Amino acid sequence: MSSQVKESVRFIRSKVSIRPRIAIILGSGLGDFADTVVNKKTFETSRIPHYPQSNVEGHSGKLIFGKLSHVSVLAFQGRIHFYETGNLESVLYPIRLAHGLGIKTLIVTNAAGAVNRQFNPGDLMLITDQINLTFENPLRHLRLPIANLQLYDVKLQKLILQVAKENKIDLKQGVYCGIKGPSYETAAEIEMIRRIGGDAVGMSTVNEVSLAVALGMRVAGISVITNLSTGITTEKLSHLDVTEVATRVRKVFANLMSRVIEKIT
Repeated sequence: MSSQVKESVRFIRSKVSIRPRIAIILGSGLGDFADTVVNKKTFETSRIPHYPQSNVEGHSGKLIFGKLSHVSVLAFQGRIHFYETGNLESVLYPIRLAHGLGIKTLIVTNAAGAVNRQFNPGDLMLITDQINLTFENPLRHLRLPIANLQLYDVKLQKLILQVAKENKIDLKQGVYCGIKGPSYETAAEIEMIRRIGGDAVGMSTVNEVSLAVALGMRVAGISVITNLSTGITTEKLSHLDVTEVATRVRKVFANLMSRVIEKIT
């Protein structure tokens, strides 16, 4: 743990007694899920020593500690994207902080574009695997190769699928492809992603997950399909459209997340 992360951890522990078991990173337009947390203590990220700042609409920059379904959680309301800083360590700081706080389980969420033609805006997708097209690697400082055998925890996947079935929530499954952004993909790039096995594409998640697993955390991921990718539709894509769709499905998303969290052991 770096001295910067240690200082962030000391600051948080001096202000809050909650010891969260689960961390949740909330993607574009999904920040309202944090409103379901009770007995909460909220920190503006600007107050936390060394914590990087997000300036993207739909990412408010708050850490919320509290209870959800009687489980202690930490919700990251606001994600740092690589295109904001050009610094991978800024993207990874929330993961290092969660690990420093002793959190063992991570749920990542994001807004994503549909590459799979069977997907539609408003669908939820359980991430089963990922493709990293950011051309960055959070483990690049390791001296020996490390195996990425199973990034997304199989037991958590089974639990989420079971909860979705019990609550009659239509949950797709697929491979998430991460790019750097900030520009959306061309039609040719979407066709390439489809051919190599991608079902959805976005500008986050992949490096966060790789680091979390390397640090020994269990990880699950859910994408909200917010738009059809270029080449599938001729409509112009915008970040506002992405956040609006994510906001529309927030009740279904919150229902799924709450019921999953109460069953995680």
